Amino acid sequence: MCGIVGFVGSEQAAPILLDGLERLEYRGYDSAGIAVISGDGKLRVEKTKGRLKVLSDIIRGGKSVEGKIGIGHTRWATHGEPNDINAHPHLSGDGKIAVVHNGIIENYVELRDYLISQGYAFKSETDTEVVTQLIAFYYAESGNLLEAVFKVLRRIEGAYALGIMCVDEPEHFVAARKDAPLLIGYGEGCNFIASDVTAIIKHTRDVSYMEDGEVAVISADNVEFYNSMEQPITKEHHTIDWDVSAAEKGGYAHFMLKEIMEQPEAIRKTAFSRIRDNRIVFEDLKFGAEQIKDVSRIFIIACGSSYHVGVVGKYNLERLMRKPVEVCLASEFRYSDPLVDDKTLVIVISQSGETLDTMAALREAKARGGHILSIVNVVGSSIARESDDVLYTWAGPEIAVATTKAYSTQLILLDMLGLYFADALGTVGQSEYAAIIDEILRLPGKMEQMLENIDDIKHFASKYFNHNSVFFIGRNLDYAMGLEGSLKLKEISYIHSEAYASGELKHGTISLIEDGTLVIALGTYAPLFDKAMSNVVEVQARGADVLALTTEGHVTEMKKTVENVMSVPETHKILQPSLGVVPLQLFAYYVALLRGCDIDKPRNLAKSVTVE
Repeated sequence: MCGIVGFVGSEQAAPILLDGLERLEYRGYDSAGIAVISGDGKLRVEKTKGRLKVLSDIIRGGKSVEGKIGIGHTRWATHGEPNDINAHPHLSGDGKIAVVHNGIIENYVELRDYLISQGYAFKSETDTEVVTQLIAFYYAESGNLLEAVFKVLRRIEGAYALGIMCVDEPEHFVAARKDAPLLIGYGEGCNFIASDVTAIIKHTRDVSYMEDGEVAVISADNVEFYNSMEQPITKEHHTIDWDVSAAEKGGYAHFMLKEIMEQPEAIRKTAFSRIRDNRIVFEDLKFGAEQIKDVSRIFIIACGSSYHVGVVGKYNLERLMRKPVEVCLASEFRYSDPLVDDKTLVIVISQSGETLDTMAALREAKARGGHILSIVNVVGSSIARESDDVLYTWAGPEIAVATTKAYSTQLILLDMLGLYFADALGTVGQSEYAAIIDEILRLPGKMEQMLENIDDIKHFASKYFNHNSVFFIGRNLDYAMGLEGSLKLKEISYIHSEAYASGELKHGTISLIEDGTLVIALGTYAPLFDKAMSNVVEVQARGADVLALTTEGHVTEMKKTVENVMSVPETHKILQPSLGVVPLQLFAYYVALLRGCDIDKPRNLAKSVTVE
């Protein structure tokens, strides 16, 4: 959700903080702010509602704020409307302490009432201000910031990543973490904190990941770590191998378009190194042939687009492995008393590896005895660290809020995992195994072919961008793919959009079809193409305007019924969604562009959901 960055060193802090916040703005953009301690020992806070650029313009790109230590924040609002007062950093009543926070303090009302009874006044509606004032309360007792922070952490409940500064201790700031991401970056004569490595990759690739309950004291030449028992600890260093340019637009108008175009190469990185001599190889996977034979059921747990990957995965894994697969929304899983035991494989999917609901579901499944295998993009993320096994997608940083290449790399990796296990189980014939491997290797080239010829998609976007309601229909894998196509359209264009299994049309949904309603009919799943066509005829009979998507081999047949048709190359049926989703991503992109929407930062959304 919110993005945090902190810096201490020999350079001016404000420009570095602003640059880091710009790279974190996908985590929230309701407001932005920085706090800096100047050389003469004054604490200055600058914050405002709106995008980071508003703040940057106010402080002239940081030039008007002097000081070599500071913390910054870009907000996705939870408690309190997006305004100047509720923006972070929050300042204590005595003006000594500044705090930035990502997360939710669940018992803030109780703590707020207590502090009011002690004479403390509040300006904002946020839960974070309670943390600030509570630190000030304990700091007034001890005069020691670290001691005050530990006392506060014992009283607050909920999730937090915190950056804390005190004007009386201008040589360092304090960081703390529980159920919200926070890392330490090590530079030359400087050190950092950040919610995400993208904020600091320009300055360092040397990082440590904070664990739940840990506290760090960061100065220019040293970082001290403590566990929840207040004992000093040492932390392992990790090297980030992401290219700085991967977190920049590279000449594209939007990160989303850039990331769509990066999908062929992302799939190569994800898949090709794991195929040797036409066999799938997962060298670091502890869960192998013998273990999968003992599995009685499989859960796939995820949120948002990753959940849609799981819906595709359910069809494909059950088809390949002949074992029951249940795909679950992470936000519902732990409240459902799930039937997980030591014979359960739990596949957890998350781009960031920090999604709070997914993390909570992982912990619930692990507590019940399930083996946790995660598919994540961010190396060293919380979900990766708490899993029994982890497969990285290696997609590189994804900046646009609407995921594209993360979805595609998760999907191909899940398909490969299913094929790998099916081979171990003996539930896939070797000829089909070889055919799927061959098509995986061909997939990036076919995707590049599509991306070189997108004029039709632009045309259809220009024809349909004024529609206010859109329905995606399809069967089997087409239905699963339609869920993602619909989500892409609604989240960046703000058009009401829903996906339905075509066979369910007659069970209520068809009542919503009227003259001019746009229906995007998906017919890429060859075994059910004829049935898909019958559903197209049904909606046309009720006046729907149909835009169809099918494979190149079915275009002629599709055009006998539908005038406007998009097509994708043929591939093996389980891989067809990997190609089919691309024109749906592009259609959503160009519709949003024509509607004048903020494509990379759609309203009310954030990239990584780290609050419940």
